[in-house]
Amino acid sequence: EVPILISEDTVISQPAKILNFLRKQKYNADYELTAKQGADTLAYIALLEEKLLPALLHTFWVEAENYCSVTKPWFASRIRFPLSLYLPGRMSREALNRILLTRGGPPLYSLTEVEAQIYRDAKECLNLLSKRLGTSQFFFGNTPSTLDAFVFGFLAPLYKVCFPRVQLQEHLKQLPNLCRFCDDILSFYFRLGVSGHSPAGQDSVDANLQKLTQLVNKESNLIEKMDDNLRKSPQHPPRKLTTLKLAAGGGEGSPPSRLSP
Repeated sequence: EVPILISEDTVISQPAKILNFLRKQKYNADYELTAKQGADTLAYIALLEEKLLPALLHTFWVEAENYCSVTKPWFASRIRFPLSLYLPGRMSREALNRILLTRGGPPLYSLTEVEAQIYRDAKECLNLLSKRLGTSQFFFGNTPSTLDAFVFGFLAPLYKVCFPRVQLQEHLKQLPNLCRFCDDILSFYFRLGVSGHSPAGQDSVDANLQKLTQLVNKESNLIEKMDDNLRKSPQHPPRKLTTLKLAAGGGEGSPPSRLSP
């Protein structure tokens, strides 16, 4: 499951568990929030998971065109064979079961009615988020908080992935402040360098280049030592190659000419 945080030998998934892990490491984006802002954060996170998450699951995993052309090949490309043939389908079924279990009770009995309701709820949720954000850079001023991370995690994939069926995506793009919110976070925290690498990616490239340079230097030093050893080793004069010459004849009656060293 994504998102996943890998810290040394520890692997944590799910946003709430990741946040708790970071707080234990004394990283807390909500340190300066008031008690009311902290309560608002919990309320909006619950709103996201209740109203927006079902529509996102449907958009990515249940909507047939989106699933077959985008989600399935996307996830299958990151899963090892043969699990890549099985896991995307299982994840799609789990998404549908979650939608039906949480939103499929009375009075919504058919899948069509459930789909219509979850998209209405999702659009209403996006409208509330847009109104709450207003013209601010982040939800609680000029500094990002836990709520900004949650909202970005829900909105950015919906905003950036190219889907064949874009019902919810079109509604999001009609809310310019939420689009600007996603663009600002992408440009500031996930920006690419001149070479097309993110800052973290560029550090990795630089580290690899440094290792390669060190390896080349070691090989050069080894070659120089081999040359020095060859120069210092005892040298023997080259042996004179044996040549053949034709012996001169002794006149008439003499034996025939022969080759002699």
